[in-house]
Amino acid sequence: MKKIYALVGATLLTGGIYAQSMSEDFESYGVGDYMGVASPDWTTWSGSTGGAEDVQVTDANASSGTKSIYFSTTASTGGPQDVVVPFGGEYNTGDFFFETDIFVDAGQGAYFNFQAESTIGAVWALNCSMIQDGSMVIDDGVSVLMTTTYPTDTWFTLTLDINLNTNDWEVLIDGVSQGVVQNEVNQVASLDLYPVNTNYGGNDLASYYIDDIQYTHTPYVLPAVNGAVTQIKDLNGLATQEVVPTVKIRNLGTTTITSFDLEVSYNGSTITENITGVSIASLEFYDVPFNDALTLVAGEKDLTATISNVNGAGADGDADDDTKTITLDPVVPAEGKVVVGEEGTGTWCGWCPRGAVFMDEMEDRYSEFWAGVAVHNGDPMVHEVYDAGMGALISGYPSGLVDRGSDLDPSGFEFDFLERVVIPPTAILTPGAFHNVATGELLISISSEFQMAATGTDFNLALVITEDSITGTGSGYSQANYYAGGGSGEMGGYESLPNPVPAADMVYDHVARTIMPDFDGASGVFPASVSASDVVTESFVITIPEEWNVDKLHIIGMLINTTTGRIDNACKSTVQEAIHNGYVGIEDEAVSAKIDLFPNPARDITTLAIGEATGENVTVKIFDINGKLVSERNYGEQNGELLLPLDVNYFGAGVYSVQITIGDKISTEKLVIE
Repeated sequence: MKKIYALVGATLLTGGIYAQSMSEDFESYGVGDYMGVASPDWTTWSGSTGGAEDVQVTDANASSGTKSIYFSTTASTGGPQDVVVPFGGEYNTGDFFFETDIFVDAGQGAYFNFQAESTIGAVWALNCSMIQDGSMVIDDGVSVLMTTTYPTDTWFTLTLDINLNTNDWEVLIDGVSQGVVQNEVNQVASLDLYPVNTNYGGNDLASYYIDDIQYTHTPYVLPAVNGAVTQIKDLNGLATQEVVPTVKIRNLGTTTITSFDLEVSYNGSTITENITGVSIASLEFYDVPFNDALTLVAGEKDLTATISNVNGAGADGDADDDTKTITLDPVVPAEGKVVVGEEGTGTWCGWCPRGAVFMDEMEDRYSEFWAGVAVHNGDPMVHEVYDAGMGALISGYPSGLVDRGSDLDPSGFEFDFLERVVIPPTAILTPGAFHNVATGELLISISSEFQMAATGTDFNLALVITEDSITGTGSGYSQANYYAGGGSGEMGGYESLPNPVPAADMVYDHVARTIMPDFDGASGVFPASVSASDVVTESFVITIPEEWNVDKLHIIGMLINTTTGRIDNACKSTVQEAIHNGYVGIEDEAVSAKIDLFPNPARDITTLAIGEATGENVTVKIFDINGKLVSERNYGEQNGELLLPLDVNYFGAGVYSVQITIGDKISTEKLVIE
């Protein structure tokens, strides 16, 4: 039987300071007792004890002795049990130790969280989600801190050993460390046990036992002068990307900090900031954004931040918190991989600014590998077909899908993205385009170059067009904003805006303008059997409405696996980038072998070679990168091989599209003028 402290809800005198401690093995209670009624150390979220929200003692399963407590639900929203153990205060310095034994039934999940403040429901410090497949995800309500595994259908011991001074949260399972993480919310006030299993691929079923639970907080005595490194931020990224770190320091002394030096070392490089002219009071935090960048490299490597020379006095009063080291292991993306993030949103939705903020963060950080689509519902920017398809896959607003995986909150985009971006795609997609400015017609080609043999009939192809910088007038373009006033925390500046945000102050990005041919994509595009290196092209035609800004459009192609329903790969480009790539129509394939353009690049003259014309009319048009027609000539009916010189001497340097029409077939070639 595990050793349990004799004191329950007591304080321990250790080294002249008092430690708050509680432990419980449930052996002193009767089967069926409600913990909120039987123990002064237990309560519920609402404070109402002895009912459905409370938890009962059971003898059905136990880690030690004969008794434990049991939680279960079959509701996607969890509950109704919602049990709270207050820790006796709000702790953000010192050491905090938490441990419990857990038994998660096979095929079920489990969950608990730490609240950061005495007022329950104000701030979540940590969420621990145990999924039915044996995976465990720990997040701080802002981002995922750790993913690991746990043993299912058996008892195991989960430990959190937390140094609140240095913001080091170590997670152990059966005494084996799973790693040390830093927490955006470095404070604890209570434990909340709530049965739910919805996020991170959960199946909505939770069933678990808790036994031998304990916590201890050991306070910290502040020295006179002490600067501590508590967090190193802004380091997410992919291998080869540059990041500019921000280091959070804290005054863990009694004397105001007015100056200090700070350095960050990683992969043989060191960057330094010398901070002067500040006034950081005791226990206050201070963020130091560095001016210099570090380049992320593949593989596990330590990054260390060190504070020194606090107030110009050299060593401070506690060397143990001067240095913080974290291990970086940047993700290496698969070649040609682009991950799609679809966000369900609406201007009527007061929490939807969260989706916009995280969508923008993903675009800023991972633009080359991320294609974001904001699918609007119930407002002037709605696309009915896209909205209906999205609505069938999400449970509320705001919601997100990454490569059409599980429904998630947009704040979880990055976690799913980093899992998907490493998966080699079945095919690499390349967009091409031709824009007829006079008619507004936009011809788009999506070429899929297969990287492996595949059953082509297992894939559909969809085209999405999004638009940035959309504005509008009227109440439909005003954004409901529940973050107004800051009561719900910071959210990308929305906390400083009113509710609603007036239409005149709103600009919408990533807005889904169309999806073609529908939400599931076009079937029959690919042959039944596809070999590696095969290239298959599908073309789409759309007439751009006058209210769309072509310069703000993005073309997104999606390769959809019809067996899994997931997006296998995607491509993303502006219209101009797609024009630069060159439009490839389906009809081009029949005549492309007949056509050559040389020299290319050209300066004065280039020659168009046509292998064979059989009494067909030949027309050549040249368009600049903006789709403007700059040259046109009809050569009439032609026979046999043709060599047609094209005078480009008066063209400016740049990329042009040469459109060749032979009879009823059209081919487009890219021409570069130097």
